[in-house]
Amino acid sequence: MSKWYEGGVFYHIYPLGLVGAPKENREISVTGHFGELEQWIPHIHSLGCNAIYIGPLFESSTHGYDTRDYRMVDRRLGSQEGFQKFTALCHEAVIKVVVDGVFNHTGRDFFAFQDIVKNREQSSYKDWYKGVSFGGSSPLGDSFGYEAWQGHYELPCLNLYNPMVKQYLFDTIQFWIQSFDIDGIRLDCANVLDFGFMKELRDETSRMKEDFWLMGEVIHGDYGRWVNDSMLHSVTNYELHKSIYSGHNDHNYFEIAHNVKRLDPLGLQLYTFVDNHDEDRIASKLQNREHLYPVYTLLFTLPGIPSVYYGSEFGIEGKRTNWDDSALRPAISNSDREAKANSLSGLIGRLGQIHKENPHFHGGRYQELLLTNRQYAFARFYEGQVLVTAVNNDDKEAFVQIACPSQGDIAVDLLSGGQYPIRDQKIQLTIPANRGVILKIMEG
Repeated sequence: MSKWYEGGVFYHIYPLGLVGAPKENREISVTGHFGELEQWIPHIHSLGCNAIYIGPLFESSTHGYDTRDYRMVDRRLGSQEGFQKFTALCHEAVIKVVVDGVFNHTGRDFFAFQDIVKNREQSSYKDWYKGVSFGGSSPLGDSFGYEAWQGHYELPCLNLYNPMVKQYLFDTIQFWIQSFDIDGIRLDCANVLDFGFMKELRDETSRMKEDFWLMGEVIHGDYGRWVNDSMLHSVTNYELHKSIYSGHNDHNYFEIAHNVKRLDPLGLQLYTFVDNHDEDRIASKLQNREHLYPVYTLLFTLPGIPSVYYGSEFGIEGKRTNWDDSALRPAISNSDREAKANSLSGLIGRLGQIHKENPHFHGGRYQELLLTNRQYAFARFYEGQVLVTAVNNDDKEAFVQIACPSQGDIAVDLLSGGQYPIRDQKIQLTIPANRGVILKIMEG
């Protein structure tokens, strides 16, 4: 029996940005934004998405990754009951819910860190953090030193070798499963998390909930070190992300094809994306906005678990600066969302439905069929059947002949309904400028 995430199509929400929450958590009372988020569920469903990655969600002091309370929904988003209702409505719509797990570090307002500030050597939590030393001070004026994530001292690193810390985090996940029925965790900074901790986490969560999904944020390295039967189910495929936008900007489909072959067959399990809350919007990265169309066609048909970052289905732009990520995480009201609907969001909705209806894209074997700098075609196989994707990044239409990987007389485009002849075991078609096709091989 297949797992839900094998056919997953994700919608990624950075909730503090989407609802326009204050940058700093100084509010005394809880706000109520989950009602706004509920109104996004039909839109998410219309895109063919069957899972939401929403985070950060835990109570934090500023951007969401400086956790203040692991067992509270951030008051700037709403109440515990509000998130319970949101997840219940998602499940009614057959949409899974995955949240952020920020387990590498906490914020300075977390109770354990504050206890060390207050009690120093007498603190019961002095071993909860890495590198705690009472022989000096921190750059932020604390009367002790500690290890911080990438030198950001507002983010002290947890000691994941401490059994008490690990048990606290395991109990936290159990709390989120029991209280909110979440379906998975995205591990922030998984590239620096202890491997032993992640193995224990896999064992623990497997007992907590069937098909609970663990996905890690990993940028560089051999993804197979993290993705295996004893650790994580998936990690972020930054390699494909980079090759997709640069392969279009440079008119170099060889870069994308090389990346896909290098990661095969691990690529089937990887979380694929073209932008996220840490990366410039794909519409800002591409030198030609028309490339958004072949980009998303590839995202939904290449091996992997595709994800759409909120607002990018409309082609919105946004670039980070050296000191601010706000442009990547804008507020979008429900009325704004409805007004932004366009041909790109229409295409993505169709791609999502095609992905859902065709298990070829969930785990089907990949085979390259045609490769030039500007045209690229490949097949996805499933139980003796085949679908062929072909894309063109040129500003002119391109006539191609693609080796047909199965018997048939005609190829029908699932996107447009167009029909193309197969002669001498070759599919003959003209791909429009900066567009793509998804072909089903049929008998005449």
